[in-house]
Amino acid sequence: MPKPVIWTVDDDPDVLRAIERDLRRHYGDRYRVISSDSGVSAFETTKQLKLRNEPVALFLVDQRMPRMSGVEFLEKAVELYPYAKRALLTAYADTDAAIRAINNAHIDHYLMKPWDPPEERLYGVVDDMLDDWQASYHPAFQGVRVVGHQWSPHSTEIRDFLGRNFVPHQWLNVETDAEAKQLLSTSGGDAASLPLVVFPDGSTLGNPPISEVAHKLGLKTKAEFPFYDLVVVGAGPAGLAAAVYGAADGLQTLLIEREAPGGQAGRSSRIENYLGFPTGLSGNDLARRAIAQARRFGVEILTPQEVCSVRIEGPSHMLKLLDGGEVGCRAMIIATGIAFRKLDVPGLDRLIGSGVYYYAPMSEAFSYRDGNIYIVGGANSAGQAAMYFSKFARQVTMLVRGNSLSATMSQYLENQIATTKNIEVKLNHVVVAVDGADRCEKITIQDNKNRATEVVPASALLIYAGAVPRTDWLAGVVERDAQGYLISGQHLMLNDKRPTGWTADRDPFYLETSAPGIFVVGDVRHRSAKGVTSGVGEGAMAVKLVHQYLGLL
Repeated sequence: MPKPVIWTVDDDPDVLRAIERDLRRHYGDRYRVISSDSGVSAFETTKQLKLRNEPVALFLVDQRMPRMSGVEFLEKAVELYPYAKRALLTAYADTDAAIRAINNAHIDHYLMKPWDPPEERLYGVVDDMLDDWQASYHPAFQGVRVVGHQWSPHSTEIRDFLGRNFVPHQWLNVETDAEAKQLLSTSGGDAASLPLVVFPDGSTLGNPPISEVAHKLGLKTKAEFPFYDLVVVGAGPAGLAAAVYGAADGLQTLLIEREAPGGQAGRSSRIENYLGFPTGLSGNDLARRAIAQARRFGVEILTPQEVCSVRIEGPSHMLKLLDGGEVGCRAMIIATGIAFRKLDVPGLDRLIGSGVYYYAPMSEAFSYRDGNIYIVGGANSAGQAAMYFSKFARQVTMLVRGNSLSATMSQYLENQIATTKNIEVKLNHVVVAVDGADRCEKITIQDNKNRATEVVPASALLIYAGAVPRTDWLAGVVERDAQGYLISGQHLMLNDKRPTGWTADRDPFYLETSAPGIFVVGDVRHRSAKGVTSGVGEGAMAVKLVHQYLGLL
């Protein structure tokens, strides 16, 4: 936390040095004393302090300065720091002006030159002003700030990216928050700059792509070495487990994630059936703990980074990255999970990020207090979202295509939903249209039994309608089923015959794909159990199989 600032401004260099010396001697252990020789330059620096969110406790400013008088400076500075104390440093001839400033410009005090001895004529007055300021001072947020429109899809994307990568940040709605408007003005931005990302050092990015935000934050996207023992692709629970166990077992391990750690599970508000956590934990907490554990064992993590192709060169596997880079490894574990299945519903695509969300970030719940939220889906992810959003929304309605929740949802979660008064479950219902000017305002739902439709007001539509694997980058390298899931182990053995192109003088290991040394774990695997617990178990098991594979090379 930075020290609060005491600003002193005077165009007389001798006076400036003297007041700065006296202030630092008495307050330097608690405050940062900075000075300037003109009101114009001081105001420019004050704007930078505001962008860095550094607190200013006191402005102590000379009245008679060229280009910008002390009162003129304070009138501008108070717009940026309305709660900072303000005092004029005046000569005897300027006392009338100082008194007028107290009455008209809301200056808190004035001090006469000379102020010697400071113990009698300076410190007492400044102490009183600083005590008053401290009494109402609340430390400013220290982290990334995002300024934008609530219904901006790109604002939502940036906030989601920051949250899932564990970057402390503050959201400021430019339509309702005075500080947001002030930050936009102070940075010199305009509507085209939104969303505006303000970093702790005071620098800004206007309407930036995620890659620029990641670069500015120092997130790592380039590998340190050209070759590794093990590369894990995907940082969901299965991939994180594989990376932790791989590094713990002494393998030089690289973990590559295209979006953010945690995968689909990272968006879960509460996982209650994970062993060892009787009260449950959020997917974000699980990912955060796993990332810390992986780093402790020396796992190198690239995020956001994406693998776009892989080729096999003898015993080596060469991965081409989206930015054109390349990295090699002795063994590889695919843990890319599954991507959300998009709905083909009129009006939906236009409002994604503006009240319509696939696997909505938990942070969005605060935007829908007392709203009517509709959730599409009947599996655990949809049920967990319903429970979480029900704490904020007036009403949550689940639209479930099937005849019951029992076939797709854990019993404990179904029981919780049944006893939550503001959650309603509509079975055999689907959404067939979404409407709204610049955000979701109403949806049309259909009863699949009688085909009757109904238009209902909706603050938000959250979609958890299943998922599909994203494995096109592996086409022609490993065998996939008709849906794109990666086939492994015994499922590759048709009529006791090894897969086509298999080069090893053995049968594929369990979790090994049709390419020796490439393993698959988690939801992306053909006929996997689909879940956090099974994914973590497969990630750990795959590392043992990797050791067996490497031992045969």
